[in-house]
Amino acid sequence: MAYNGPQIVICFVIFVTVVLLYIISSLFSSNSSVPLDDGSFRYSWMYRLLLNLIGYATIFIPGYLIFKYVHISKYLERSGGGCLARIIEACVVGRDNSLTDVTPDTPIRSLKQDTLLLLFCFVGLQGSYLTWGILQEKVMTQEYTNSKGDVSRFTDSQFLVFVNRILAFCLSGSYILLRRQPRHNMPLYKYAYCSFSNIMSSWCQYEALKFVSFPTQVLAKASKLIPVMVMGKLVSRQKYEYYEYVTALLISVGMTFFMLSSAPNKGETVTTVSGLILLAAYMMFDSFTSNWQGALFTQYRMSPVQMMCGVNMFSCIFTAVSLFQQGSFPKSFAFMTMFPKFMIDCLLISISSGAGQLFIFFTISCFGPVVFTIIMTIRQGLAILLSCLIYNHAISPLGVIGVVLVFGAIFLRIYCNQRLKAIRGRLQNTMGSKV
Repeated sequence: MAYNGPQIVICFVIFVTVVLLYIISSLFSSNSSVPLDDGSFRYSWMYRLLLNLIGYATIFIPGYLIFKYVHISKYLERSGGGCLARIIEACVVGRDNSLTDVTPDTPIRSLKQDTLLLLFCFVGLQGSYLTWGILQEKVMTQEYTNSKGDVSRFTDSQFLVFVNRILAFCLSGSYILLRRQPRHNMPLYKYAYCSFSNIMSSWCQYEALKFVSFPTQVLAKASKLIPVMVMGKLVSRQKYEYYEYVTALLISVGMTFFMLSSAPNKGETVTTVSGLILLAAYMMFDSFTSNWQGALFTQYRMSPVQMMCGVNMFSCIFTAVSLFQQGSFPKSFAFMTMFPKFMIDCLLISISSGAGQLFIFFTISCFGPVVFTIIMTIRQGLAILLSCLIYNHAISPLGVIGVVLVFGAIFLRIYCNQRLKAIRGRLQNTMGSKV
């Protein structure tokens, strides 16, 4: 009873910040009866971004205040245990990473093993995300009809993100409970950063489609490998060999050639300042996500399923709070009740998304964020190539050059990587024999 004061302070901080931010969100969402026009602030992407950020701040602000309070007040040292203390310890401090608990280093794989594992990751990522893309386009573009003859279209993409994340969290959490996993030492709050950047990159990508031309989108996505390497140096002080920079440039140029040569000549959207800002934000958040996850894998050696569970847990919390504050849950559930076929489509999308996430974390843990980005960049080219084969679109000579550049750079990267491993192995053996 004597040490209930800090627990009361923590609960009070959570309550006050949540209520305050909910009131702010309600004030911004009010006046819905006021007519909107294309030039009004409430019609703009900045207004939608502001509402989402208020929802995410409902998690970040109390979390930051509690983090500072726990360290300043020495709460964990004096708490004497208890449920709240254990939760705060797992979120803020994590478990002690003693020498007896360090996961052994991953054994060095041969060229054959590397090739087979990379092929497995490649096929898994391509299959799951190509399926996910087709299903997502179906849900966001088709009109649903029920037995009564009612026709409507679903438009809340954030609710789809929530459904995807909640199923992925449940599946990964169930797997962790059923199968023994490595001891988890990392503070849980570190998952929040890559979860937030993952949500923001998806949102910025969707919004950018309304403001930029197709060639601009192609150029940005095909060149994403370079920002990923730059972010790797900033986030985890990653060092890259010269051949990695050369192959990254060749892949970016090759993908740009191929995708631009195969792009339809449509003038549906014109590049604007808003579109360029959103595209830059998308590339920044997306590059941070994979590099932060790669750094966590390197430092804490958690399993891909543990990473999947932690990231999706925070994604569920972020999106759920934002949807609740904006009053989106009742509308989405009403739509789901009115159109049962939509519920089935949501389930299929969630399954393909969950499988894709598992392949993402597994690929990053085995090969790092750069190789993962190469695979996902090639996926965009494969989607266009399939479209060309199915609908008999012609591929120009520039597109053929792009394909040759991409695959040539990939094989060059694999060859140089194996040569570098062999040289380092010989040097280690030479140093060992001298000793």
